[in-house]
This record gives sequence, C-alpha cells and structure tokens, in this order.
Amino acid sequence: MFLIKKSLIITTLFFLLITFTSCGIYKKAPIKDVPVSADERVQKNIEEGRGVKFGDKRDKQGGVASFASANPMWQATLETLDFMILSSADYGGGIIITDWYSDANNNEFIKITIRFLSDEIRADGIKISIHEKKCDNQQNCKINKVQSDLASEIKLSILQKAVLIDKKITKKKVEEFKKQFPKKKVKSDRKN
Repeated sequence: MFLIKKSLIITTLFFLLITFTSCGIYKKAPIKDVPVSADERVQKNIEEGRGVKFGDKRDKQGGVASFASANPMWQATLETLDFMILSSADYGGGIIITDWYSDANNNEFIKITIRFLSDEIRADGIKISIHEKKCDNQQNCKINKVQSDLASEIKLSILQKAVLIDKKITKKKVEEFKKQFPKKKVKSDRKN
C-alpha cells in the first residue's frame, strides 16, 4: 500500500515537472545577459522591477497603519479624496467611506465608498460606489445609489496617482539598494 502511494506521488511529480518545463514558464536566458555574481543579479532584477520578496528585514513599528502608508493605491485614494471628510477608513477591511459632501449650499449631497479588492494597481482592484442624498426644505431626505461618470473619474485619478507613487517608491528602493550594495567591478573571463 505504501509502495503504491509512493510511486503515485513520484509519477505525479514527474508529470508536473514535464508539464511546467514544456509550457514555456521557464525561459532560458543567454549566458551573456546573466550577471555572474549574486549581488549583480539581484541589482539587475530590482532595476527591472522583477523578483519576489519574502519579508522585510527592517524593523517595523506599528502594524497595519505602517503597511498602509507603503501601499500606492491607499495613498492615491487618500490624496484624491483629500477635499472630503472621511467618516471611516479601515485599511485592514479595505474600505474608505466619506462623509456627506456638497460643494454648494443646496440640498444635494454625495457620499463615496471605495472598496479595495486588491493591493495591486489595477482597474478591477477597486470598486467605487456613490450615494446621493436629496433633501427638500422640510428635511425629508431621499438617499439613492447613483451611476455617474464621477465614479470612473475618481477611479482614473486614483490609478494615475497610484502609478506615480509606485514609481517613486520603486526608485527610492533602487537608490537604497545601490547605497547598501555599491556596484563592484568584476573581472569576467566570459566572451561576449
């Protein structure tokens, strides 16, 4: 019984290995394009914006709030809505709700709710809902969810600002890396 399970696992792993190597996920790079030392490979990957990060070794004080300040989508949303009063902002829950807002002294107000569906800078990573409150002179108010161009304008503004913030963060990380690991001249015996 144990032998059958072991052979089944080995066979499955073998087929997975063949499947992943033959479907084009693994791409060979020309040897002249791959740096020799590990530091040079890391630096090249950072400059190209590639790589995987398994943790931050710097001391982190705080928690969710310190992480929120490093999230470009969250920062861009707060910058976009800086003219409005926020009634709720929960990074852990991924939601920002503004208070009722009116730009004129009339009886029409709007409230914006932004839900974060992803930490990535993507158009489908946020959902924006707009509610409108109309009151008559006798304080009778009606609240409705509205579909307007304002939601798409806010989303576009957030995405544009998030891209700029992300570029600044990446540039800062590259500069910090270059300071931490200055480029060393390496003698290479390879022929180009």
